[in-house]
Amino acid sequence: MVSAPMDATTLETLVSAAVAAPSMHNTQPWRFRLVPATLTLEIHAAPEHSLPAEDPHGRAVHVAAGAALFNLRLAVAHFGWTPVHRVLPDPDRPGLLATVRVTSLHARRIQPQAHLYERIWRRHSSRFPFSAKTPPTAVLRELVEAAHGEGAALDLPSTPRINRLLRITAEAEQRTRLDAARATESRRLVIQPGARATGIGVPASAMGPQDAFEHLPMRDFAARRYVAQLPSRPFESVPTIAVLRTAHDRRTDWIRSGQALQHVLLLATAHGLSSSLLHQAMEWPDLRTELCPAEHARSYPQMLIRLGYGPEGAAAPRMPAMRFLR
Repeated sequence: MVSAPMDATTLETLVSAAVAAPSMHNTQPWRFRLVPATLTLEIHAAPEHSLPAEDPHGRAVHVAAGAALFNLRLAVAHFGWTPVHRVLPDPDRPGLLATVRVTSLHARRIQPQAHLYERIWRRHSSRFPFSAKTPPTAVLRELVEAAHGEGAALDLPSTPRINRLLRITAEAEQRTRLDAARATESRRLVIQPGARATGIGVPASAMGPQDAFEHLPMRDFAARRYVAQLPSRPFESVPTIAVLRTAHDRRTDWIRSGQALQHVLLLATAHGLSSSLLHQAMEWPDLRTELCPAEHARSYPQMLIRLGYGPEGAAAPRMPAMRFLR
């Protein structure tokens, strides 16, 4: 049992850690509730922050909740407790995505993954060009093991398959630009300089340029290319791309993939790697199916992760932690 009730400062830190997780277009589609009697933190979906055009089934919401869940597990352990988590714990409350019960004060003994807690505040998506230097094989193996430990798989495809993945992603990006509902949805989440701060969305300054050679299809949130933003040096010609996948495609798998995603991103940050997410093809069912090779035809891609050495990126805004509490 926990020896003392949770104070407001600790609660705020726990929620701040959770909401530092990535979410599609930085919508932060979650809310939290503390159940004092059992010292349980609940993670709920926030329907008002969903993306009905680009994420009609809520898969991205569940992935984001899984990433927040992993951060919350790290934060609870950082304060010297043992986190006991459950995914989709109540069939009668489908909006309740996960719970973390705070138990067993363990006198701050060293916990697995404890070194990743500080990386929560350092991890940012970087949509800028990376160098041609490739991550060491040993580091990539660690990332594979991290995903496996969360119940997912992380594939490191060869150059020919990477090129195919990029072609599929480029087609998805083009479709999204031409789809009025999707383009409008992403465009409204662009934060222009001087705009009133809401804590939601992606700052225009953090979006990064488009690839002048159109080899690496970066997300164009404004649904049109800005020629003036094209970089003076190209993006990497053969980027390091990892494919995060699960054996099934249920809601539990989406949340599981979010935990694996965040574990991989934080571990990559600890090794000095920058990262960005190529989500476009995940939003088109037929293109998402094409992302898996024949040998993994019965598995389901959940995210493409670009890894490399380059700018760390900038922190996207967040709403104050206590505003996420119900």
